[in-house]
Amino acid sequence: MSEKKKNPVHPKWSYATNVYEVNLRQYTPEGTFKAFAKHLPRLKDMGVQVLWFMPITPISKKDRLGTLGSYYAISNFKETNPEFGSMDDFKTLVHEAHELGLKVIVDFVADHTGNDHAWLTEHPEFYVLGENNEVLHPHGWSDVSQLNYEVPEVWKYMIDVLKFWIKECDLDGYRCDMAHLVPLGFWIEAKKKVS
Repeated sequence: MSEKKKNPVHPKWSYATNVYEVNLRQYTPEGTFKAFAKHLPRLKDMGVQVLWFMPITPISKKDRLGTLGSYYAISNFKETNPEFGSMDDFKTLVHEAHELGLKVIVDFVADHTGNDHAWLTEHPEFYVLGENNEVLHPHGWSDVSQLNYEVPEVWKYMIDVLKFWIKECDLDGYRCDMAHLVPLGFWIEAKKKVS
């Protein structure tokens, strides 16, 4: 029986491990997957066991905070930020990390999208609307738009995102950003579908 089936709560390796949060943009002067990959052996020698990447997806331009914007204002859940490199670059990085015995997880942002995500046009029903049918920006975060988890299709699409990164890039898991803002039922369902 696989480790996932024996332990439905968390994988065994996650209970006692050393996690290193990767802020890719600031880690090297280049701020790329390829530049970061050169540092994997050093991180391994330091005792790091899990690499936790802040979001690696493209950052919305609409209502961007500062010149670079927030990693958490995602414009597309299934692409890499071109500033960091290509999807193939990221896959190579994950493979190299695994070769060294490191696990790789990424931030999963489930509560909201950036303000120029395609869903705002293609699926406006995916968002929480205010009194005047304007999309709400949660918690004063002006650069993001709040997803509506009362819409079943939102669950389906977001679970598909979780599956996508595991299948495409062989991720070991996720750090779920602001998880408490998303209904517990979603996480229970997602866990069943992704495990």
